[in-house]
Amino acid sequence: MPSFDRYATDPGDSHWQVPATGAARFSWEAVFPGQKEGSGRDRLLALYQKGKDKQWDGQTRIDWELEVDPYDPLGTPDEAMSLYGTKHWAKLSDKDRGELRRHYASWQFSQFLHGEQGAMVCAARIVESVPDLDAKFYSATQVMDEARHAEIYGRFLHEKIGLLYPINDNLQSLLGDTLRDSRWDMPYLGMQVLIEGLALAAFGMIRDTTDKPLPKQILAYVMQDEARHVAFGRMALRDYYKQLTDAELREREEFVIEGCYLMRDRLRGVEVLENFGVPKAEAEEYSERSEFLALFRKLLFSRIVPCVKDIGLWGKRLQQAYVDMGVLELGDASLDLLMHQDEEIAEKLDAERFAAEERERVAEVEAAIEAGGR
Repeated sequence: MPSFDRYATDPGDSHWQVPATGAARFSWEAVFPGQKEGSGRDRLLALYQKGKDKQWDGQTRIDWELEVDPYDPLGTPDEAMSLYGTKHWAKLSDKDRGELRRHYASWQFSQFLHGEQGAMVCAARIVESVPDLDAKFYSATQVMDEARHAEIYGRFLHEKIGLLYPINDNLQSLLGDTLRDSRWDMPYLGMQVLIEGLALAAFGMIRDTTDKPLPKQILAYVMQDEARHVAFGRMALRDYYKQLTDAELREREEFVIEGCYLMRDRLRGVEVLENFGVPKAEAEEYSERSEFLALFRKLLFSRIVPCVKDIGLWGKRLQQAYVDMGVLELGDASLDLLMHQDEEIAEKLDAERFAAEERERVAEVEAAIEAGGR
């Protein structure tokens, strides 16, 4: 399924090479689920079992027959677009505004796709570099999860929107920093906490506001997986960071600060406006002035801030950075409650869909019986 003829702008070389450093660690232990070890190991093995139990096929669980209007794939209101209310907006025809919605949805889901591609590589790096065999077990299930997510987002973009965007520079920069670091915990911190945390919040906001059934299905089912991934990162890093010196903790806090600023600046969608003839400086100004985008960007940190606090990275400089971003109060949110809700929403969606299918099947059988009795 080639993509180059569907990109809104030239994506450049399709192969991105990141020099990797760090040791590949092997463990010859005979550890298996059900074996009684320490409490930490029991928790990771239980998560591994859940990761196996929850595997699913995106070809069959998602109803790809659902129609999607490519010019309004998410039901995006006018006010949500940063061009709304400007001199440029007034010049757009209804057809142009539909095309703008298509580009915004493509840009969002393309970044989701590229994030999942990066997550797949980072999860594979964790399998390679993490010291403990139980963590390797769980990470192996996550590699499959991320492959499935990349497949699903790619299919949605190809078949339903017909347009893709290259990876955003800031997202690519954070992925590169995460992959280049030789310390085994950095793929956890960069991917499981920062990139996955921000993605979860973005997925959740669209899942909870869209009235379009296909993207709602996709996001709900992906989020069910991502809830496990964040739990894994929290579990591993919380235990490990208790052993680090203050200097080592500060190094990781600096990484989080820089990553959060990069992720915040990733979310402007300036590339979309440039494609519509808006000069870059103006596009940035419109994005900064948009009240909707300001709220959206703040809520995107609803998963990251409490997770960072939970794993023990909460120094003064980090807290001040969150004050500057206006998100410090999010540190008191309950991650466990949010993750439980993600699980429930996916399960409820399954129950509703399959109940409706069963009613249709029964009605077909009853109609056939009635027709046969005539």
